Amino acid sequence: MSGPLVDAVCPRCGGGFDCGFQAGHCACFGIRLTERLRVQLAERWRGCLCLACLHELIEADTRRLPAGDAPPRG
Repeated sequence: MSGPLVDAVCPRCGGGFDCGFQAGHCACFGIRLTERLRVQLAERWRGCLCLACLHELIEADTRRLPAGDAPPRG
């Protein structure tokens, strides 16, 4: 992929951000989500969320996991 960065609006917080998905190098590519969180996000919001919201949701999801079920780091 080699498209441009896209001006996007986060459906969770309403904040603007540059989405690089079409450009092939989005900052969210390095983020790991649990399957449970991935499903919850897809059910609740359409489109991309900003990095700040993703990090908040990952942190909240991690606090809900038993110690042995932490999401993979990568």
